[in-house]
Amino acid sequence: MITRLKPYPAYKDSGVPWLDDIPAHWETERAKWLFRKMKRPVRPDDDVVTCFRDGTVTLRKNRRVLGFTNALKEIGYQGVRKGDLVIHAMDAFAGAVGVSDSDGKCTPVYAVCQPQSDASPHYYAYIVREMARSQWIAALAKGVRERSTDFRFVGFAAQVVPIPPRDEQDRITAFLGFIDRRTRRYIRAQRKLIALLEEQKQALIQRAVTRGLDPNVWLKSSGVEWLGEIPEHWETVPLKNLASIQSGITLGKNYLNREVLEYPYLRVANVQDGHLILSEVKTVSIPIEEAMRSMLQKGDVLMTEGGDPDKLGRGCVWDGQIAPCLHQNHIFAVRTRRERLQPHFLAALLSSQYAKIYFLRSAKQTTNLASTNRMTIGRLPVPLPSLEEQAELLAYLRTKTDRLDQGMANIRCEIDLIREYRTRLIADVVTGKLDVREAAANLPDEADAPEDWDADGTEEESDEDLAQADGEADDED
Repeated sequence: MITRLKPYPAYKDSGVPWLDDIPAHWETERAKWLFRKMKRPVRPDDDVVTCFRDGTVTLRKNRRVLGFTNALKEIGYQGVRKGDLVIHAMDAFAGAVGVSDSDGKCTPVYAVCQPQSDASPHYYAYIVREMARSQWIAALAKGVRERSTDFRFVGFAAQVVPIPPRDEQDRITAFLGFIDRRTRRYIRAQRKLIALLEEQKQALIQRAVTRGLDPNVWLKSSGVEWLGEIPEHWETVPLKNLASIQSGITLGKNYLNREVLEYPYLRVANVQDGHLILSEVKTVSIPIEEAMRSMLQKGDVLMTEGGDPDKLGRGCVWDGQIAPCLHQNHIFAVRTRRERLQPHFLAALLSSQYAKIYFLRSAKQTTNLASTNRMTIGRLPVPLPSLEEQAELLAYLRTKTDRLDQGMANIRCEIDLIREYRTRLIADVVTGKLDVREAAANLPDEADAPEDWDADGTEEESDEDLAQADGEADDED
């Protein structure tokens, strides 16, 4: 179907930089002649509607209830109705534009629009999102910071937009809706495959670091309830007896009349479960004697102090990628005594289900966050084989998990590519670069198709940091 798409027979100049040429039979007009801004009163039973960066406009409770900035008083709130075009003034530059699927109420930061002519809200939601993707909305901003963009209704109303015939608008939105649903199902299936591979990887790690490789080895009680039995020749030793635990620097201190030097340092965002993200490393200026207390050494195992309960205590080995380098006080650097414990064996143990249970049981937890501390980390019971066996186990895990990691990386690459293709296809279709009229008229019946959303209401990962980076706007309430 997609491979048969072709351009329209004839084009003309739209006179709009981000739009370029449009089909010859399309018109253009300022958005103020197509939409009017609504200002409805709030009804007693209205729930809060939120506009997300992925273009979804829905009741907040339909997606998630945590991670929002909530208003103490709902001053200026307005009514929203199903079918309204909603534009998030502060986040429109990032794609927070869509059509509401529910009745409710919303913050005054949103522009709630209704068509005052024969215009499809769904088509023009795609158009405004294309204005965002092409950076046109960001270019209209008068501030110097990205977050200072303020695309209110007056800004939208002044924009020249394309006007295809109404039946063509409907065919475009039907076609793109079909493509979007198919893409979401593909991505969801690929994510399930990643989850299965990750589960297989975790099972391999758990078995290796708590039982070893010999299925016939004699076992003994570990003395730890959720660990159970370990090989008879292994020990169970508190981590504090096998390593020192270094705390990080505290930011924001004043060093008046002291000579300071600039150092790179790691934040929680840099330390992931089993790997590091070093694409953005910040720096801090502190005295050298302060820096020495939090200087990383090659082989340090990095552990996070708090965050998502499922990722608490995540660990990875610092290989000296940046030298010198410090770490923030929300990260601990565990320096093993190499004559007893290899850093990579400890990192593998920290990624096991056994360690996750320990930190979940011992952590201080709030509604959706958890934290640990230096003493709790030091009390972690480490099932400890000899150095020679640690090396054998690590070699085995590298052989087994490298293939799984590569498989998961390939799947993530496929997901990124299909997303990029979907984005490019949407841009070409809504701006008239491809003619989908015939394809839209022959779409297959999807009456028996599965639901578009997962049980938690999102296509993305449940981790809040990733969801925020991958498409959910901050709510301004």
